[in-house]
Amino acid sequence: MLAAMASDLSPAYADGPWTHREVSANGARFHAVELGEGPLVLFLHGFPQFWWTWREQLPAFAEAGYRAVAMDLRGYGGSDKTPRGYDPVNLALDVTGVIRALGEANAAVVGHDWGAILGWTAATMRPKSVRRLVVVGAGHPRRQRAALLTDAAQIAASKHVFAAQRPMAAEKSLVRDGGAAIGRMLRAWSGPDWPSSDVARRYEQAIGIPGVAHCSLEYFRWWVRSLPRPDGIQYQQRMRAATEVPTLHLHGALDQAVLTTTARGSGRYVNAPYRWRLLDGVGHFPQEEAPELFTAEVLNWLRDDEPDR
Repeated sequence: MLAAMASDLSPAYADGPWTHREVSANGARFHAVELGEGPLVLFLHGFPQFWWTWREQLPAFAEAGYRAVAMDLRGYGGSDKTPRGYDPVNLALDVTGVIRALGEANAAVVGHDWGAILGWTAATMRPKSVRRLVVVGAGHPRRQRAALLTDAAQIAASKHVFAAQRPMAAEKSLVRDGGAAIGRMLRAWSGPDWPSSDVARRYEQAIGIPGVAHCSLEYFRWWVRSLPRPDGIQYQQRMRAATEVPTLHLHGALDQAVLTTTARGSGRYVNAPYRWRLLDGVGHFPQEEAPELFTAEVLNWLRDDEPDR
């Protein structure tokens, strides 16, 4: 069954030392890749990527003694493309449900971009499921909301968020010309010399998997359209509570999607050890632009018994 699905959903089933598997959680089926044994580290990607963004980290964490699992978020890659369920609370329940479905009580969660938003949400609302949290390329949801409403520079950097609000036209723009818009986004948001043409092509192909363009945009649509609605207001109110989970916050100094001014200051929402690292010469994708530096930062922090130092 997996072999048949792999042929239908390529490139979500990229070959490597990892094992592809399906996980059922929160009323949906999720595609994940797994490598290694030990304490669980769950990797969450963001837009416009999929689990493959963690291809360098999976073997490195497995070698370091961890059970490394990277999942495709709802609507991406080989995971279910459901008609609804793209609000952060439900998506965070996807994450905590996958942790339980993997047979674990908790995990260290490493989230990038939207994956970081879900990590923040899970750590705040389901703290027993998140042993430690690593957020990359995103501010706390309340920082993100405030910047999107009041910071002219972040508003300008978020044109993709507002473009996503156009029904059908936004989907067409993502898949037009073989997904060329995805390559342009990757280059605009990253530091110099990334991505290579092969890497960009992989993500351009992935956005063409049926349903992915639409589902990936539903995240942004909920984010903007819920601003005045009761569900959006309630979410932001719930996120006022500081998380009790130790948190490492990594951010690329050259990030042109989520500005440093938006991410900085998120520590006010952490009532636990919190470490901020600004990575020089790196843009929105530290795990791929500087994989050795990124991996070392996260592994050193996970091994630190006193992570507040």
